[in-house]
Amino acid sequence: MAKYIFVTGGVTSSLGKGIIAASLAKLLQARGFRVTIQKFDPYINVDPGTLNPYEHGECYVTEDGAETDLDLGHYERFLNTPTSQANNVTTGRIYQTVINKEREGAYLGKTVQVIPHITDEIKRRILLLGKDGRYDIVITELGGTVGDIESLPYIEAVRQLQWELGEEDCLVVHLTLIPYLRAAKELKTKPTQHSVRLLSEYGVHPDIIVCRTEEPMYRDLKKKIALFCNVQVDAVIEANDVPTIYEVPLEMMREKLDVSVLKRLNLPVEKEPELVKWREFLDKLKYPKSKVTIGLIGKYVELQDAYKSILESFIHAGSLNECKVIVQNIHSEHITPENVCEKLKNLDGLLVAPGFGHRGIEGKITAIQYARENNLPFFGICLGMQMSVVEFARNVLGWKDAHSVEMNPDTAHPVINLMEEQKKVTAKGGTMRLGAYACELRAGSRAAEIYGATAISERHRHRYEFNNEYLEAIEKAGMIPSGKNPESGLVEMIEIPGHPFFVGSQFHPELKSTVESPAPLFVSFIKAAKQYAESKNGKSKMAEEKISQ
Repeated sequence: MAKYIFVTGGVTSSLGKGIIAASLAKLLQARGFRVTIQKFDPYINVDPGTLNPYEHGECYVTEDGAETDLDLGHYERFLNTPTSQANNVTTGRIYQTVINKEREGAYLGKTVQVIPHITDEIKRRILLLGKDGRYDIVITELGGTVGDIESLPYIEAVRQLQWELGEEDCLVVHLTLIPYLRAAKELKTKPTQHSVRLLSEYGVHPDIIVCRTEEPMYRDLKKKIALFCNVQVDAVIEANDVPTIYEVPLEMMREKLDVSVLKRLNLPVEKEPELVKWREFLDKLKYPKSKVTIGLIGKYVELQDAYKSILESFIHAGSLNECKVIVQNIHSEHITPENVCEKLKNLDGLLVAPGFGHRGIEGKITAIQYARENNLPFFGICLGMQMSVVEFARNVLGWKDAHSVEMNPDTAHPVINLMEEQKKVTAKGGTMRLGAYACELRAGSRAAEIYGATAISERHRHRYEFNNEYLEAIEKAGMIPSGKNPESGLVEMIEIPGHPFFVGSQFHPELKSTVESPAPLFVSFIKAAKQYAESKNGKSKMAEEKISQ
């Protein structure tokens, strides 16, 4: 039977429960245990697919097509193993299941209540991943903060499971904040005490307390927390701020979080974590030999979490290229033909991000035109690829009204059209083309060279597609479809031969990039940007030498 670890949060949101859960999972995995992580979100949306990125960050898509919380991206990036629909559950999905059962008569006329019906469904979902024998340990992250009214059914479910599973099969890790008051020059434990007390009032007592802090914690402070929160001193773990999230597993190993967990679960601790590849990745990340500046063109750039997987993919690809990637966020609404040169002239590469809706579209098209005409390495993802097709149709083929029907349903040249199976869809939630699909790459193409294969699989999230009615004309003009779905013929990738790097993908390669397996398209894009930067610097030096002569 699997062992269960619950990660709760107190004092404030955004403390990093997902990173702590992923770091603990990584350490346990590195010791040879089979580990998975799941996230329970307290909001009533069935999934985050219909949420504005400003509300909840990016929507992460799994192999099986589930639209999930962005923390699942952290789980996959740290563990290098795919997650699924079962790894993310929301209050909306819990209530939807219970209400559907009630309508079917499954409760035999009983009054349906939060306890036991909602809590029983939560427990069923928690235990689901541990039942088939694939995992030794299941880590469950509970979203929200202790004290939130919407989190109460989840805390109650954990209380019941603590009682049902027994001490050696169930453990609670509580993440909390130790604020530093600069005026007093002191770390304060009172918020943590109150948070643990509130959790205890609900019947859940934490076994381990992880303390987020800006300043190092001294031994006596740990003793004080242990005394007032009724845990052992070695169960008080310091989680100091670090430059990158990828250092957190090593910090947690230094604090012996994994050892504390294994002892309390009565599991062997003899084997040390095997983290050779992880340390190699960090060394390259911390000590790069060069740097590039990449422009990220999007319309949600004010919130970093909106493009979380893309930013993390840059880190993975940068480390492999031993190159520091500096991302310059550029709002697509602020780009015009008059200022595009000024805004993009200092870049070494341009990535046009995914998205929906017409806002900022013309700015994206203008930026793509600049990259194509000035040999600036360009990478377009989903909408970014679609707009590169629109730009090419307008400025190379001369179809000035060419567009996507998403933005202009009446365009005479709909080079991007609604997918056939989407034309009768009215409900928005969970109805896009989602999850992993096969892609055949054209032999001899840049795409095939990048992947080192002609058959690949990547994840999707879209309603619109390349309109194959225009494929022949566009290909004759110089933009080739280097990747297609073998069943539907859907164009998955485009590229322009002869350009230093002009590649677009309908799929989202950032969703499969991990520390141990960086996304090939990102690796190749950063390599091209690095070569562009070196060429640019070489020309600058030659110009300086001529002037000095």
